[in-house]
Amino acid sequence: MTALTDHPLRYDLANELHARPFPSLTAPCRAAYLAIKRPHDAVARDRDADRAHLLALLDRFGAVHPQPNATHYFGQIGRYHLKWESHTEFVTYTIFGDGVAERPFDHATFDVFPEDWLAEAPGVRMTSALIRVEQLPEGEADISQKLSDWFVSESLAVSSVLEGSALIASDFRIDMAGHVRFALFVRPSTGPRRIGRIVQRLTEIETYKTMSMLGLPRARTLSAQLGQIDPQISALVGDMTAGGQSPADALHRLLEMSADLEQMQAANAFRFGATAAYEALVTQRIEALREERFKGGQTFREFMMRRFDPAMRTVRSTEARLRSTTERAGRAAELLRTQVDVARSAQNQALLESMDRRADLQLRLQETVEGLSVVAISYYAVSLVGYLAYPLSEPLGLSKGMLTAMITPVVVLVVWLLIRRIRRGVH
Repeated sequence: MTALTDHPLRYDLANELHARPFPSLTAPCRAAYLAIKRPHDAVARDRDADRAHLLALLDRFGAVHPQPNATHYFGQIGRYHLKWESHTEFVTYTIFGDGVAERPFDHATFDVFPEDWLAEAPGVRMTSALIRVEQLPEGEADISQKLSDWFVSESLAVSSVLEGSALIASDFRIDMAGHVRFALFVRPSTGPRRIGRIVQRLTEIETYKTMSMLGLPRARTLSAQLGQIDPQISALVGDMTAGGQSPADALHRLLEMSADLEQMQAANAFRFGATAAYEALVTQRIEALREERFKGGQTFREFMMRRFDPAMRTVRSTEARLRSTTERAGRAAELLRTQVDVARSAQNQALLESMDRRADLQLRLQETVEGLSVVAISYYAVSLVGYLAYPLSEPLGLSKGMLTAMITPVVVLVVWLLIRRIRRGVH
């Protein structure tokens, strides 16, 4: 059998599907989650700096280093397990520990990340979360009491997921220590990998929700800028019919606004595109949980529908408005350009008519000059011919005056014919 040559990326692409395994967790347990991002979109992520920061944490615990150019890592650091993932815009760290603290969502859980190590992070904290995993109590009253003590009831989202195998809850608020809280109650029959998948989904929902919300401030700023540009475009279009401003000046101003709009699109295209992608991921992750309502409370989907979806609609509408305004400015520029072309055509037509009149006058002057040239040339030609013909005057019995009178018409006719032939040859 002939050996086939594999694509150089075949194994890398296949392994990518298995590169980020879910953790295997057993209740009760806890997790501390951290996402770090560069402060500005324009600043590209330094993957070497991200890797160096990870290695600095691993070296503190004497843990094994990941492979070069790795985009994920899962290993043990001391009494805990660490999961590290590198994404397009951010990196995430998740610490898993057995058991739960007596104090719910104890801030000491996050102390696994050393303070000086956090201070040297190559970026800023995008989000962080504390996740508490417990066995599902027998009575619903016990669960309700815990949720009432742990979360703000006004924004609490709670639901039963994966055919009742677990209960998830959060109010998506940032506590005094700067963390978002998630509670997970699982039935004894729920397997470790399913628990790990649920925890992973919760961290992904929080991260992608936060990342997608980055588009909202951009949309608000852009909306204010578009609010200033729209009336200017309308005024310029109105002046096209009123004639209040020269088309050339209006076109110059409109081209400046079109350039500004194009710059706005280029500056915000990545963020708006990323917002749409993250929004889709949030929706997909919530769908994967297969939520069911718990005691009449709002589900994660309903929470997002009330709080998250309006922000995403604002971003989409602003993006559509920017695109529409840019197209509108382009159409107005085309109309003004047509108006300028028509005005220039009229000017060119008037110029051509003026040139025609000047050419006609020049032709008439040329014909006049040619007539005078015939007279002048004939005068000199008659003189020369006369000198040649004067010796014949006595044999012919003619006076010099009579001879000159006879040869003058002939000379003038010949000169005229020669000049006419020369002119025809030139034309």
